Amino acid sequence: MLYPNLTVSNEGHLQIGGADAVQLAKTHGTPLYVLDENMIRESCRGFHSVIDSEYGGRGLICYASKALSCMELYRIVHSEGLGADVVSGGELFTALKAGMPAEKIVMHGNSKSDAELQMAVDTGVGRIVCDNLPELARLNAIAAAVGKTVKIMLRIKPGIDAHTHSFIQTGQIDSKFGFALETGEALEAVKAASAYSNLELVGIHCHIGSQILETEPFAEAGRVMVRFMDEVRTALGITLAEVNLGGGPGIRYVESDDPKPFSEIVRAILAAVKATCTERSFPEPFVLFEPGRSIVGGAGVTLYTVMAKKVIPNVRTYVLVDGGMCDNPRYALYQSQYEALLANKAGQPRTETVTVGGKCCESGDLIGEGMALQPAEPGDILAVLTTGAYNYSMASNYNRNPRAEIVMVKDGEARTVVRRESYEDIVRNDI
Repeated sequence: MLYPNLTVSNEGHLQIGGADAVQLAKTHGTPLYVLDENMIRESCRGFHSVIDSEYGGRGLICYASKALSCMELYRIVHSEGLGADVVSGGELFTALKAGMPAEKIVMHGNSKSDAELQMAVDTGVGRIVCDNLPELARLNAIAAAVGKTVKIMLRIKPGIDAHTHSFIQTGQIDSKFGFALETGEALEAVKAASAYSNLELVGIHCHIGSQILETEPFAEAGRVMVRFMDEVRTALGITLAEVNLGGGPGIRYVESDDPKPFSEIVRAILAAVKATCTERSFPEPFVLFEPGRSIVGGAGVTLYTVMAKKVIPNVRTYVLVDGGMCDNPRYALYQSQYEALLANKAGQPRTETVTVGGKCCESGDLIGEGMALQPAEPGDILAVLTTGAYNYSMASNYNRNPRAEIVMVKDGEARTVVRRESYEDIVRNDI
């Protein structure tokens, strides 16, 4: 198994955090998202402990909502001392409704609407990360209209080539996000931000990409950002006090993945920041991190019911399930790889190579190709592992399929944290 919270019972059933996956499917139906609360909490504590031990606690871990946003998850990460990174009014609303303190929220987005900026200002969001010059002007006007000064950061493109899928690289010069260092754009943005009377520039932010399995790109981003902060001090006489180094640590989706431990990545970043500060005689900044996938990804399993099996001689074998790209679009988007097994046959060897197909009317509606699986039959329960991140959060009602339920498992006990949508939910906004 990829993670120690996944075990096989005496009956040969997959267990997730001590809960029988076959029974979960029977009780709650499928498709079904299952999350292990203890694993989520352990991941939160792992990030926290490194900040405390290596940097004297001078930092804040903000859970990246885009990985998975629901009220119960915000409650859990808040109880573990984390803040939240949000990128829309909907994520902000959900975090606040769940009880996340506004001052521990960082608001992102490269194309925020006036309504979203107004909401961030009105609710007292701790930091708003600004992405472009027109946004600075709009935010200053909104803040001035209500007599507030808001804390902002600027999103910087550090020019780091992160070895990941091109769709999820965000730190290079050709990106829709942020201000480029190479062109002088970033320094001009600092000048512009500093001139606004209702904006307080407290620091800079970068995010180099997602599902990065190496350590050095993160460390180099830390060095680049501190050097730029020193450049700002030299050129403009402004000493920025905070640096947000985003998220992006990769996780193990398949056995061949070899991610570095999160603690090792954070230690490398902090060491790079401290060394560069010493080299430049720059005061060590308050550091923020925004892990998402690395907190919830491995804690999630999605359960499906096998509906049919199609053997095309000398071509491939299809195993067809009752979900698909509407609840997990990552294979269609990125050709993302997953491990899967039959939860009711988890103790048996995976002797077949199959393509797992979904129910949507698209030939590309696949969960994966060339997947090792036990011999499948209709009625079996398929478990797709490592689906806690970017599955429910990217789900859709394509073909008018209802979004699936989420259950949270803790010490073998399961509770519903997001209800399954009904057909009435789907037509609720129709006129």
